[in-house]
Amino acid sequence: MVRYKFSRKINQEFATTLRKRVNAYFKEHEVSRNANPGMVGKSIFALSIYFALYATAMFSGIDHLGVMFGLWMGMGLSVCFIGVAVMHDALHSSYSRNKNVNRLMSFSAVVIGVDPKLWQLQHNVLHHTYTNIEGADEDIADRYVLRFSPHQQRRWFHRFQHIYAIFFYGLSTVIWVMFKDFVKPYRYHKKGLIKGGKELRNQYILTISRKLGYYVAFLVLPMLILPYAWWMTVLLFLAMHFVTGVALTLIFQTAHVIPSSEFMDPEDEIIEENWAVHQLVTTANFATDNKFLTWMIGGLNYQVEHHLFPNICHVHYPRIAHIVRQTAAEFNLPYYSQKTFLVAIWNHFRMLRQLGQPNPVFSVKGVTVNPL
Repeated sequence: MVRYKFSRKINQEFATTLRKRVNAYFKEHEVSRNANPGMVGKSIFALSIYFALYATAMFSGIDHLGVMFGLWMGMGLSVCFIGVAVMHDALHSSYSRNKNVNRLMSFSAVVIGVDPKLWQLQHNVLHHTYTNIEGADEDIADRYVLRFSPHQQRRWFHRFQHIYAIFFYGLSTVIWVMFKDFVKPYRYHKKGLIKGGKELRNQYILTISRKLGYYVAFLVLPMLILPYAWWMTVLLFLAMHFVTGVALTLIFQTAHVIPSSEFMDPEDEIIEENWAVHQLVTTANFATDNKFLTWMIGGLNYQVEHHLFPNICHVHYPRIAHIVRQTAAEFNLPYYSQKTFLVAIWNHFRMLRQLGQPNPVFSVKGVTVNPL
């Protein structure tokens, strides 16, 4: 894997000024950059809902198939809730200054079927460092059936991808849980992210043991306990993950794969831009006035703030957003924001449609720049 390096001279004043101002905010207000009591309460609530739905589905004796599908789809939403509002901060080590607390909260990844270490490598290392860079950011990697970047090969059926994409989004987490985590250790070893020998071997042992526990809880036990044929249990499992996959993909892709986003395929290892500015031009917020949505999706509608300060817990994003927005305006840099989540979804699917055209014109609509 090419290790791109960002310029430390271009727009460095912006990055330095922004960092100083955000640090000053926490110092002046005597506020921790990590989780607050509200965050702890939300974590308990999210995990409680998940386990309550699981216990109800497994042990309540309900045999109505429609209700059962509702319970499993509800678990799918709760998996998304845990992923964005608990696991995400824990694996960014922004939940607490205490490594043991972060490690404990990272166990939330295991209970929803995700390997913590592999998720960190894909998300923290590759996506956050090389956002929207072809061949480095796996979130926009060529999926053959889906084209997420103008630098990827266009195939004839991509003209319909804005129609069928939602189906593949629904498969994303079941593919992750059932297949991707088993091939990632070796893939990341080849990229130099996981050492060979003992480290690679231990990663496989951890991944397989965690997966076995997850499969027992969500496939084997339901097949033994629930009054349905085995294939119906598999359908319940798929329904849960379909809901999770659609929800998670829409939350993340609506911030990066929209018409205002820049995409790069550098020929040189040196990128002639500051890393902080690169995050501004590849990322967009949405629905920042919606406090309930902000609470539900772990502040990931403030994607600009998250990408600039991934080590800050998401409960603080609304408070530092005005600092980021104002500083970007002072340096004549963009700060993209979409008014609502529906507008963001519309822009994402419009981008998919444009990427499917032979000669796309990426018109930007519904995205505000520096909305002071």
